[in-house]
Amino acid sequence: MRVGGHEVDTPRAVLVVFAVVTLSALVFGAATSAAAFGAFNPSWEGTTDIRGIASDAGAETTVAENTTEYEAYGNETVAVVLAPGEPYTETEIERIEAFLERGGTLLVADRAGEGNELLAALGADARVDGALLRDERNYYRASALPRATNVTDHPLTEDVDALTLNYGTAVDPGGATVLASSSDVAYLDRNDNGQPDDEEELDTYPVATTENVSEGRVVVVGDASAFINVMAERPGNRQFARNLFSDGDTVLVDTSHSGGVPPLIAALLAVRGSPALQFGLVGVGLLVAFGWQRRAFDRDDEDELRRRPSPETLADSATDRHPEFERSKVRRLMRGIKSINSQETSDE
Repeated sequence: MRVGGHEVDTPRAVLVVFAVVTLSALVFGAATSAAAFGAFNPSWEGTTDIRGIASDAGAETTVAENTTEYEAYGNETVAVVLAPGEPYTETEIERIEAFLERGGTLLVADRAGEGNELLAALGADARVDGALLRDERNYYRASALPRATNVTDHPLTEDVDALTLNYGTAVDPGGATVLASSSDVAYLDRNDNGQPDDEEELDTYPVATTENVSEGRVVVVGDASAFINVMAERPGNRQFARNLFSDGDTVLVDTSHSGGVPPLIAALLAVRGSPALQFGLVGVGLLVAFGWQRRAFDRDDEDELRRRPSPETLADSATDRHPEFERSKVRRLMRGIKSINSQETSDE
């Protein structure tokens, strides 16, 4: 096959293209996540947009695989916990408590109720209900995506006209301040039949709260999905997140109990947090570079030797020009010169 006037080895070209595509797919897969609420999941159900919103608010984003990350932060930091899939241990809770004592802000967004144990351990009043909140009149696309149009005047709700949930729930505020509530015709669909029953009261239900805990603040939202990529497109949701993130210079996304981190990103985070690994990788890089350079030099030497004419060729050329020279003697002379040069090269 000819391409651009050059002959191309078709099987080899196909193999190279296949290798490039395969390698690209592996790198992409290793650097992204398919987990719902995943901080490195760029699809509709991921939360990669959080980093963009944080950047718009003037904050940097740090992804934490372990709660030990909390130890480096406090005031001017907003920690984000989305749909925790398992309970926090006592040691982990102590780290988050210390974070709040240093003036940090903690966002817990959850529908299933797994975050309630954490809220209770931290001394927060708010709890998520767990039942699906529906609104047959005020919704986005479906009643299970209700718009919480009753918004309290608060710095966190500035320029927010509504919060849109995606299969979320209500928040029992306890002594917390309510930030947003549903309309007065919403209901908690406890039997999941998609319609209000006699025991399911039509009412206004809080969906977001804030309260002071220790020296910090805890914000609770009854839906982690309010922060996924597809729901971040809703104006009120984006503005609410931006208001929250603008209170600090760092957004700490806690993936220790949810979402997961892709292997390549996990490796990069591990290297970033370990000077020993950084030093080791630099050393390996130098060794690889040295080995590559040495091989290049060796190949150059081999090419040079292959390009050099043989003693016989030189002897034949000399005797053709000077017939008076005896061909056999000239050949022996040339071989002797080559032998001497080879010995000198080996000595070097």
